[in-house]
Amino acid sequence: MSNTIIVGLQWGDEGKGKIVDYLTESSDIVARAQGGSNAGHTVINDGVKYVLHLVPSGILWPTKKCVIGNGVVIDPLGLLEEIAKIRSQGVTITPDNLFISEHAHLTLPYHRKLDLAREKNRGANAIGTTGRGIGPTYADKIERQGLRVTDLRNAAKLAQEIEWRAALHNMELEAAGYDRINVAEVVVEIEAAAVELRPYIVNTVVYLNEAIAAGKKVLFEGAQGSYLDIDHGTYPFVTSSNTTAGGACTGSGVSPRKIDRVVGVAKAYTTRVGAGPFITESEEMSDMLHNMGREFGATTGRARRCGWLDAVLLHYAVMINGCDHLAITNLDGLDGLATIKICTAYRLDGKVQNHPPATIPELERCEPIYEEHEGWLQDISGMTKYADLPPKAKAYLSRLSELAGAPVSLLGVGPARDQTLVV
Repeated sequence: MSNTIIVGLQWGDEGKGKIVDYLTESSDIVARAQGGSNAGHTVINDGVKYVLHLVPSGILWPTKKCVIGNGVVIDPLGLLEEIAKIRSQGVTITPDNLFISEHAHLTLPYHRKLDLAREKNRGANAIGTTGRGIGPTYADKIERQGLRVTDLRNAAKLAQEIEWRAALHNMELEAAGYDRINVAEVVVEIEAAAVELRPYIVNTVVYLNEAIAAGKKVLFEGAQGSYLDIDHGTYPFVTSSNTTAGGACTGSGVSPRKIDRVVGVAKAYTTRVGAGPFITESEEMSDMLHNMGREFGATTGRARRCGWLDAVLLHYAVMINGCDHLAITNLDGLDGLATIKICTAYRLDGKVQNHPPATIPELERCEPIYEEHEGWLQDISGMTKYADLPPKAKAYLSRLSELAGAPVSLLGVGPARDQTLVV
């Protein structure tokens, strides 16, 4: 393995953290390139559960280096809490193994409050955000009024930079009928965080490119999924960054010409969190998986909406991302089903669709066209070799691969690191 992008092919929560953790062993550096603390990657190793939001999953490997790239939006208070939590679990985090981009933008307390206020004011049109301030932070970035990590270096100017931005957002909050942010309190909190974070701040673009030139292998850890991409997702029910493979390049400063492969991660079924169309959603699937204790968000704890595998979405995502390989997770979630469905096409206004339509009204009118497969009715979570899988499980994966347009190379049959099979 050389320079590899890991990307989600559904609506996030595909198990990317597990796949990144598995592939980190043969990498030197793990880099996050987009998203913020709205992401939640869960990794289980030696019976210990680690939940990561901003820190790359590679931090769990003692000899690896981790990068939070320029495309990420960083909540400095949340990041310090996360670092403290991970350290309490015995993981080493220092400026020698974690590097934070000086060009990344900062999510501040007023962004969180704006996020909640705007979502509440949408009423029936609410998007279902995590309330972590991600959208308002990216909005400030595009409006060219954001605060960046490099601004944490200048103690004399930091308070002034926070004050005028907070004053601007307080006007919006007040006009919408919400309490104003206590600017002085925010300044004190961020100034204290700045002192702790300064040793981690570097030009990560230079660091990554010099490392690649020296022959180091970089693993780019995607956050969220392709259908939450601001351009290619089910807009407006999306996140505020580019979650597809291209975002790994713009969010890290590494040229596409230096990327060797893209691995797309998908569950063996489909889930989504928050509002928006979900053509293969199934109450039966949701009840089954929730009763198994599965499919609750790592970031919010919200129960995920669940449904059958949507191969239309999968094929389109493989095309957008240019996937060389697939990593399929949670296959064991289907162990108890006698019949398993795959959506192979949509029916829209009487016509068959082989790709997702562009608008929400069209998506909401789509009906799934299913084919049915026999289930294997066997616990596969203890299997350690692909060859040992039941023939019906292999047949399901073969059909999934055919419909998606990429080969399955890795398979998850449980949440732990050692429950990952090479196909």
